[in-house]
Amino acid sequence: MSRIGVLGAGTIGMALARMLYVSGGHEVTVWSAVPQEIEECRTTRAHRNLPGMVIPEEITFTIDDEEVCRDKDVLMFAIPSVFLRRTVARLRQYIPDGQIIADVGKGIETGTMLTMSQIIQDEIRKDGRHDNVKVVALSGPTHAEEIALDMPTTIVSASEDMEAAGIVQDVFMNTCMRVYTNDDVIGVELCGALKNVIALACGVATGIGCGDNARAALITRGMAEIARLGRKAGCMEQTFSGLAGIGDLIVTATSMHSRNNRCGILIGQGVPVKEATEQIGQVVEGLYALPAAVELAERYQVEMPIVMTLNKIVNEGLDPVDAVEMLMRREKKSEVSQEARDRFFEERRHRK
Repeated sequence: MSRIGVLGAGTIGMALARMLYVSGGHEVTVWSAVPQEIEECRTTRAHRNLPGMVIPEEITFTIDDEEVCRDKDVLMFAIPSVFLRRTVARLRQYIPDGQIIADVGKGIETGTMLTMSQIIQDEIRKDGRHDNVKVVALSGPTHAEEIALDMPTTIVSASEDMEAAGIVQDVFMNTCMRVYTNDDVIGVELCGALKNVIALACGVATGIGCGDNARAALITRGMAEIARLGRKAGCMEQTFSGLAGIGDLIVTATSMHSRNNRCGILIGQGVPVKEATEQIGQVVEGLYALPAAVELAERYQVEMPIVMTLNKIVNEGLDPVDAVEMLMRREKKSEVSQEARDRFFEERRHRK
């Protein structure tokens, strides 16, 4: 049994907190910066956005910063990307050096272009007393609504410190959740952030009346864009064909559990972006990741037409119907790059 502190009482935080107790047998304490959120979960033993989930009495709740951090084997951050840095700064004094931190957030910080694990490391080390904190990114196709009901789920535990990734793998793995490790932490986190952008685009296409063919094309070509960027950023090819890559993109771009997909549908139906996010009622991470995706594409000089076209819809007022026509009328291309063709034929020549 491990002692787990969960930072954040949103859907994914509470779904995983329950799973860690019920299926993993761990001791779990949940904290939130929003006292009303904690009080509601404590008194009702339910979560308003996770129908059907019952929170066991053995899971404890607190609004005390020190209590949630004290004597924990793992601290799990389940904080929206826009609030992560301030949360780390607030809790830093109570987090011991050498602490293992698992982060389930998905995003890229505008301006710094840092991933979630990089934000944690950057902020927690500012006092010069946290040089040995170990950060693990947890990412993959993990809708909270299904985790909350003990439905089978898989996830990736990613860190440059494979010992820490293995510890988190052991803590989170049980009959409901299968955990794989990966040391390409930046690749895993890029996938986690940018799949939300592509899922938004898929939602927009659905909203204007496109069908399964268009959605499949956007998923496939969207992952091609993410992979192109990832390769330029030094990430491993296999990460993009794995759970954190295509696996997470498929579920986010097709499921009505997905806030990004639902928000995109509303935008495609003509609902203004601000009103669409208000209707969703929770953080739509793809909208926050979109500016970073555009900046990264420009920084690495990577062609990302779906990302750039979505940016025109969201931030420049381009009509979604016109956007689809623009994408369909792009110049003719081969699906396979010349570099990939050369590599394939060279390998085939050596096999003969």
